[in-house]
Amino acid sequence: MDRTVHQPARFRRIVPAPDLPLDAGGEQDQRLPMFPIRDHNPSGRTPYVVYTLMAANIAIYTLVFFGYDNPRNLQALYNAYALLPAEIVAGYDLKTLITSTFLHGGWMHLGGNMLFLWIFGDNMEDEMGHLPFLGFYLLSGIGAGLIHIVSAPDSLVPLVGASGAIAGVMGGYLLMFPKARVDILLILVVFFRVFSIPAFIMLLVWLGMQFLGGFGSDPDQGGVAYWAHAGGFAVGLVLTIPLWLKRGGPAFWNRTKGQPPHPETNYVYSASRIPKLPRKKPTPGPWSK
Repeated sequence: MDRTVHQPARFRRIVPAPDLPLDAGGEQDQRLPMFPIRDHNPSGRTPYVVYTLMAANIAIYTLVFFGYDNPRNLQALYNAYALLPAEIVAGYDLKTLITSTFLHGGWMHLGGNMLFLWIFGDNMEDEMGHLPFLGFYLLSGIGAGLIHIVSAPDSLVPLVGASGAIAGVMGGYLLMFPKARVDILLILVVFFRVFSIPAFIMLLVWLGMQFLGGFGSDPDQGGVAYWAHAGGFAVGLVLTIPLWLKRGGPAFWNRTKGQPPHPETNYVYSASRIPKLPRKKPTPGPWSK
């Protein structure tokens, strides 16, 4: 492949530094003890685009995982399809603004992203329609990549992951369903609990963590692409404004109170069944009364 942008430096890494799952943490540096598992906002139609995107991401990662065990081949794959800001700035490999959103750096990276797409994507596809949602998703991913480039225009650290595009979906969800209930799974050692909070709390806390991470990290060093997350979120929110205004804008919020405009799903929680072992009575000793 013919490249003129710091060609030798491109081969310093074999595996890219991913933008990492949308729990605002990464496989390398942080794990949050809580994350969303579902919302109470049922979709009115089958989310074919969400299912297709999930299938495509899983299929591509599986192909890369099992088909590119040779480091040189894996290096060539990421050189061709991961996003390198310095090359985009120089006008090369513009296709990677899209192709990079279908590559992932690990199973946890992939799983976290697909979980968030499954939770929030179906309702946005329901509101927008299938093809408009696909365009919205891709534009959010492109916007996230461009914001990342602005934050590190000279970087040669490859960027991969659907996080930016899915962050756009989350930004749109915030505008359309700010008070939809989202179930959060809390894990503390062996203690598990599910509780519900309004979507706007979960989404704004997540967004705040991206800004904190972005100001406290160097995008040239790899790791979590915080500005891609925050940028994708902002792009998705802005792209959703026409739909929100079409629904009535502030009048839509007044009419729905920020809730989904249809009955919510009510999940039945049952106490965990832990078998109790009968206690064995102590055998009386020679000095017992």
